[in-house]
Amino acid sequence: MNISLLFAALTVAILVWCFLLQHLKTKPWLEQGIIEEGGTTKVPAPRVGLWVFLAVVTSLFGLFTTVYNMRSQFPDWRPLQDPSLLWFNTGLLVLGSIALQLARGAARRENLDSLRLSLTTGGALTIAFLIGQLVAWQQLTDAGYFVTTNPADAFFYILTGLHGLHMLGGLWFWARACLSVWRKLETSPVMEITNVRLRVELCSVYWHYLLLIWLILFGLLLST
Repeated sequence: MNISLLFAALTVAILVWCFLLQHLKTKPWLEQGIIEEGGTTKVPAPRVGLWVFLAVVTSLFGLFTTVYNMRSQFPDWRPLQDPSLLWFNTGLLVLGSIALQLARGAARRENLDSLRLSLTTGGALTIAFLIGQLVAWQQLTDAGYFVTTNPADAFFYILTGLHGLHMLGGLWFWARACLSVWRKLETSPVMEITNVRLRVELCSVYWHYLLLIWLILFGLLLST
């Protein structure tokens, strides 16, 4: 049940952080928020929305891991052999998260060339991760591990598939960020740069979060 407690702690931490964001007051020249009367900065709605969404997703994965832990105690549970390709896929996801963090730093420095390279690399590595997950599924089915073979097999496909779907959703927002970065910033430079910074920041946070979720799931799958 340690994994379930970890997800519960993550949910509480995200909700608390979201609450703090809503009441954040800082100097307007240090944040890319909406300047209000009195020199305070209102946190952009997309940022707050992301944290709320992450709290919901954490609860979802927490429920699945709780059921996973409970179901694994039954005598008919036969753990499947995790394909070694998952280790390689994990490395791809780690590198993708690092690339998104580099893109976030490049956006702050307004280094457009570095931003484009890092952002594109992060997305490419994520796509490679998803392809690798599909290849791992194919390896398992070729070895006779199907969804209906055993409860452990079913949970493996459910957990990895659910994580993959969230990664696909992240790629849609990544694509929007790429469009903002690759188009010329001539009409309204200040506004466009602010939007790019925010989009890249939200992408990096989401990628770090999904990396953390995957590491927890991977550890869970390896331990049972």
